[in-house]
Amino acid sequence: MPSYSIFLFMAPLLYLILSLMIASISAQGPPSPGYSPSSKINSITFDQGFRNLWGPQHQKVDQDTLTIWLDSSSGSGFKSLQTYRSGYFGAAVKLQPGYTAGVITSLYLSNNEDYPGNHDEIDIEFLGTTPDKPYTLQTNVYVKGSGDGTIIGREMKFHLWFDPTQDYHNYAIVWNPSEIIFLVDDVPIRRYPRKSDATFPLRPMYLYGSIWDASPWATEDGKYKADYQYQPFIGKYTNFKLGGCTANGPASCRPPSASPFSSSGLSGQQYSAMGWVQKNYLVYNYCQDPKRDHTLIPEC
Repeated sequence: MPSYSIFLFMAPLLYLILSLMIASISAQGPPSPGYSPSSKINSITFDQGFRNLWGPQHQKVDQDTLTIWLDSSSGSGFKSLQTYRSGYFGAAVKLQPGYTAGVITSLYLSNNEDYPGNHDEIDIEFLGTTPDKPYTLQTNVYVKGSGDGTIIGREMKFHLWFDPTQDYHNYAIVWNPSEIIFLVDDVPIRRYPRKSDATFPLRPMYLYGSIWDASPWATEDGKYKADYQYQPFIGKYTNFKLGGCTANGPASCRPPSASPFSSSGLSGQQYSAMGWVQKNYLVYNYCQDPKRDHTLIPEC
């Protein structure tokens, strides 16, 4: 009986220790991917690569940092000076803490201005949230889609292993003719390979960033809306990186790779890091959604 009593006494303590150990491991972040694609691309200032697209009164550049904000009168957006057919596209972003439901802060590739209603898009979007819940990072790929309700999204959503409101973190898209890689602090979180021309964006795109009110769907499918008593909602960007092949550049241009290899794909170490992220922080995968019409997403 004494040994049983000791077990009853020790079990909660052992459970607490185990829980703390697991939390500690998670808090350390993902295993090292072993390669830093961002280190191969030089940083540029905002003015070297971008211009305001809309909401100029809600945009400010101070030294190397761009601040854009949303209030009840307007949001703001910016656009790269050139259009690209492949490349590495990134920036360090710091998000606003507190109540940000309904608000989207984004960094994305698109050709919507060239192909309205029939455009391609590769998205990194931070879905605003309520103070008791973490931010959601949504990645998405559109292929010849439109905004009229017929658009076919390919969303994968993640929570992050850090608080994105406390400091700047680097977010990037590597897009080349064979794959799209989404990276957070050089850790690949998603790989979208080209399985067919019909399911992969191939037309040139600009890089954009914006902050705007997406209350109908952004936070828990529109359950929580933007509340302007908390305005302004602010997004900060720095450490811009644009490296790749412009649309009018030479045909011999080779886009940067996301991996140590010059070809497509990731290294084993990078796949391990991506697997860790998807095991611990992936919260939605369109390929696994039973409500989706899978005839429209054959790449799954």
